Amino acid sequence: MDRLDWNLARAFCATADHGSLSAAARVLGLTQPTLSRQVAELEVVLGVMLFERIGKRLVLTDVGLSLVEHARSMAAAADALVLGAAGKSQDVAGRVSISATDAFSAYLLPDIIEHIRQKAPQITFVVVASDSISDLRKREADIAIRHVRPSEPELIARLVGEMTAHFYAAERWVAKNGIPGSVAELCDADLLGFEPVDQFSEHLHAAGIPISADRFRIVSANSVVLWEMVRQGLGICMMLKEIAAGMPGIVRLLHELPGTPEPVWLVSHRELHTSRRVRLVFDALAEELSRICNGGGRV
Repeated sequence: MDRLDWNLARAFCATADHGSLSAAARVLGLTQPTLSRQVAELEVVLGVMLFERIGKRLVLTDVGLSLVEHARSMAAAADALVLGAAGKSQDVAGRVSISATDAFSAYLLPDIIEHIRQKAPQITFVVVASDSISDLRKREADIAIRHVRPSEPELIARLVGEMTAHFYAAERWVAKNGIPGSVAELCDADLLGFEPVDQFSEHLHAAGIPISADRFRIVSANSVVLWEMVRQGLGICMMLKEIAAGMPGIVRLLHELPGTPEPVWLVSHRELHTSRRVRLVFDALAEELSRICNGGGRV
């Protein structure tokens, strides 16, 4: 064997990382049979067995375990090649992907993107709406809006401001149940919380709001789902003030509570930040988010 097909090595690496053919196929944008054939072909080419099936999962054999780091090194080199090439592009036209939380994507990004498109209509925006942190090193997104500062040295980050989360309920819920006068009364109300709820409870405790995890009666990892339930009168939930402000039929509760601060970081890869298109969107996002954080409201 003089040369190795990169597609086969990529199939091996993705399957090892995700533990199943179906999950790896989704990540690579392939069908499961295609990915299965690629893994089988690599085993034939190398003359070794890379995986064994345990239940529904594929587990690396000892030989596969000894080879997977080489495949990951190849994947990292390929990602660096793509990032380096993308960063050299000076063309404004093209795609820019933005990663943000569900709520940010649904309630704040639409107006911001519309505003940016007025300046650069040739850009195609790809919105990656997820509460999990996208890996910018693997080009899962070009730009990420995060509430935590990144620690990876190859990423650059700009703190554009700080938002604050408070407790809110719908007017119809307040009309039926009244307004809680204290945290103790709040704990006895219909509370909606974010998964993982134990971690959310710890976050509240750190902000001086002692609400235990068992007090939340409806929980979800999707913040848009929770917020729509609040708007329909199912209970009380925390939301960013910048999102809740201006929404009809919503009431802020317990004004004496300071709320929980949420820093807003704008993050991109160093290689990609030199792209004219990515830099244009990055700077426009920074300008609009900074204005919103400083009380400017939506676009």
